Amino acid sequence: MTGPSRSPAVPTTAPIAEVIASRLRDIQDFPVPGVTFKDFTPLLSDGPAFRAVVQDISGRYAGQVDVIAGIEARGFILAAAVAYALGIGFVPVRKAGKLPGETHSAEYQLEYGSAVIEVHMDAFIAGARVLVMDDVLATGGTAEATCDLVERAGATVAAVEVVLELGFLHGRDKLAVRAVHAMLSLQGP
Repeated sequence: MTGPSRSPAVPTTAPIAEVIASRLRDIQDFPVPGVTFKDFTPLLSDGPAFRAVVQDISGRYAGQVDVIAGIEARGFILAAAVAYALGIGFVPVRKAGKLPGETHSAEYQLEYGSAVIEVHMDAFIAGARVLVMDDVLATGGTAEATCDLVERAGATVAAVEVVLELGFLHGRDKLAVRAVHAMLSLQGP
């Protein structure tokens, strides 16, 4: 049985920002009332579009990073696919209590609350060049906390890569000393 037939609004040969923009959808009042969630699962379910994103990221970092740290949960999907394409390792950055070994942890603020993330203390080789990946850069708290965890574990943050940046939330400001690349940046809700 095959899934529903859909013709992409923008072909995967278009600039990557257009491919991404055409495969986003807004979910109102999620995860809490008043928040408009930018859902990129339509991008993931479109094989050629997902491949185009992975190839774009892989081309940018080939030979430049040693390992990729993916932020739970959608960052896992992207980071694992890019790590596979580059032939390098993947390290999960998880919500508190999800990793079995000794961990470093960091609390951070979201646009709608706070949370704690963790990484194994032995997740990185000292001096490793780490690409931090997530789906969306909003207020910057999650990315900033992840960069802190990577450095506490002895590695170096080479860059932060996101599919979508919500520029109007100014998350990039928290990462001002870091190289940040967003494949698509939205300046208004």
